[in-house]
Formats: sequence, C-alpha cells, structure tokens
Amino acid sequence: MSTDVDRLGELAAKLDSVRRRIDRAREAAGRPDEVRLVVVTKTFPASDVDLLARLGVTDVAENRDQEARLKHEACEPQAQALTWRMIGQLQRNKVNHVVRWADAVDSVDRQALVTPLGRAAVGAGRVLGVLLQVNLDRQPEPGRGGVTPADLDALADAVAAAPGLRLDGVMGVAPHPGAAPVRDTAGPAFSRLRDLSERLRQTHPGATVISAGMSDDLEVAIENGATQVRVGGAILGARPPVQ
Repeated sequence: MSTDVDRLGELAAKLDSVRRRIDRAREAAGRPDEVRLVVVTKTFPASDVDLLARLGVTDVAENRDQEARLKHEACEPQAQALTWRMIGQLQRNKVNHVVRWADAVDSVDRQALVTPLGRAAVGAGRVLGVLLQVNLDRQPEPGRGGVTPADLDALADAVAAAPGLRLDGVMGVAPHPGAAPVRDTAGPAFSRLRDLSERLRQTHPGATVISAGMSDDLEVAIENGATQVRVGGAILGARPPVQ
C-alpha cells in the first residue's frame, strides 16, 4: 500500500517530466513566454491536490461540480488557495454551486450561461475568469461542447459586458484522432484556435489565454500558440473508476 511519501515522489517525478516536455516544446517553437500548466484532478482524491500544492502546482481543474465542491472543502488551506478551474460542461442550475469553489470557468460555450453565471459571481462577491470553449470539430459530434466559430464574437461580447465575469481567452479540445496520427488532427484544430484567438483580441485585447493541449498533444498545442495546457493522466496516472 502506497504512502503519502511514495505518492509525493511519484507526482514529483511525473510533474518534472511534463514540465520538461513543456519547456522543450516551447523552445522548439521559439517561444520565450511561459506556458501555464493546469493539472486535471477530476476523479482523484483531495490528498492528491494537497500534494500537488506542495509541489508548486498553481492551477487544478475539475469537471463535476459536486465532486469538486466536496474536494475543495476537504483540501488543506494551501491547496484551497490554488486556482480552481471548471472545465466540464456547465449547467445553468449549477452556477450558484460552482462559484463557491471555482476561480475560473474554462468551458463557457453559450450565451444562456452568461447572465446566471455573472449574477452568481456578483452574489458571491467574486469575479470569475472565463474562457470561451470553442468547438474545433470540422463536423461537430453530438455531446461535444463548444461555441461555433461563427458565434464566438457575440459570446465574447456578452461575457465582457457581464458584471462578475472577466473574459480571459479561449479553450479548445482537439477532435478525436481516430486512426490518424495525433498531429494530423490536433495541429489544424489548434491552428484554427490560434487564429480565432487573434481575431478575438482585436476587440478584446485582454483575452490572451489559449487553453489547448492535454497529455497526448501538448507539444502540438504549444507549437500552435497555446499559453495554457491541461494535463491529467501524464501526471496523476490512470483515472480511478467514476463512482
């Protein structure tokens, strides 16, 4: 049975490996800027978040409100002070709960969320960072979240005008590669996201974040301008079964 000391060493080694991957990709792309690492902690216990905080992680991400809320409450103060990000599809009836633990919502993809989310943030005395999730599929699949590129500007304007919300940028998930190499599907998708980000910054210059890339495709994302990557399995290992 592993101990906290064993788990700390395991996480430290994997964090170091991912950070080195990020640095190599950034250098290969000729980028002097930093790329922010968000560790996706969904389905993992609060004890892992506590250990990540000790190891210098600054951001964690969750996709289920109830799990995240209980986990946040169970964490040590150092871990509670991390930036907690909501990356799952958000339902309107959950916004009052999400503002209790989330510092940012990285998955806003429709205007119906904007007013209730902003109102909940104001009621909680908070300002939430917002990323607009863009659907990068050439032919959108059922159940895949994300605003269409054609509707991105209107959604951005709504978020920027909403009290309690701060428009930080865009987020995207590469299409499922199927049998194709990851680069062949992720590369064009992340290139489109970069182009959309550049367009968005013409009217919203503060929306500088491009959140793209996960364990399997972070190098491709960084090559295509990602300023933030979301990594779970490469750091935390295989996910426990969802209860």
